[in-house]
Amino acid sequence: MSATPDSTLTNPEQLIANLHRQLAECKAERDEALAERAAMAEVLQVINSSPGSLAPVFDAMLDKALDLCGAAFGNLWTFDGERFRAAALRRVPEAYLEWQLSRETAPRWPGTVLGHIAAGKAFAQIPDAALEDAYMSTTSRTLVELGGGRTVVGVPLRKEMSLLGAITIFRQEAKLFTEQQIEILQNFAAQAVIAMENARLMTETREALEQQTATAEVLQVINSSPGDLAPVFDAMLDKAMRLCEAAFGELRTYDGERWHSAAIRGVPDDFAEFRKRNARLPDRDRSAPEFSPGSRLCTCPT
Repeated sequence: MSATPDSTLTNPEQLIANLHRQLAECKAERDEALAERAAMAEVLQVINSSPGSLAPVFDAMLDKALDLCGAAFGNLWTFDGERFRAAALRRVPEAYLEWQLSRETAPRWPGTVLGHIAAGKAFAQIPDAALEDAYMSTTSRTLVELGGGRTVVGVPLRKEMSLLGAITIFRQEAKLFTEQQIEILQNFAAQAVIAMENARLMTETREALEQQTATAEVLQVINSSPGDLAPVFDAMLDKAMRLCEAAFGELRTYDGERWHSAAIRGVPDDFAEFRKRNARLPDRDRSAPEFSPGSRLCTCPT
């Protein structure tokens, strides 16, 4: 029997090796898909258990995104049309976190991830922030120096054509995020937009119900106090202050010449009595007496 050529042994071995490699890749893709589904399911559970509350939803989204994308830390931003405001910060290095918390908003500097997103990009990635002028300028180099941030990627939160915010995640090494990881981040961004819209609708519904309830309560006072305006005005002012989250308020009537205080809430009793005893001219009657019990209140606001 003649010896088997080396090539006939090599080909089957190579074929088996290729099959093992393909099987490992399929298993890895399956595991990644299962992990992403599990993460999305957990986020949806947080959304369902926190109706109208976005903070726990944003925290859960960022944590899952960081784990699935292999990132060190990340931020979720909301956008007011001019500047980005941090709505969630996760795993941010302490020194960089303190610096971020000292600022209320983040500008959309050209050349940065947030700048690219504000300009309309579907996503933006900076391979190495330490090599980018936009990140190593005097005002923004803190990402690298305090946070150790190197590779940065961000995706927008968009509803139709409106920019609502962004998610940015960071690596502390220069290593690009893959297309699949960016797609995962985009999926979380889509969930964040849904959560924001649900919270907005719930807030509007709650406010409408509160307003209808307050109006019904005022009508009840009107029906129970025929001809007596004092309790009606008091009820109106109380409801208006509560709905508008005001600290104090006043309801005035006008007799054609002067304003008269008909109801006042949230101020000291002696000041309330002063307002009721002293009617005011429309352009402020400076001849009227001023309220000045010690130094607590020295002027009478109109």
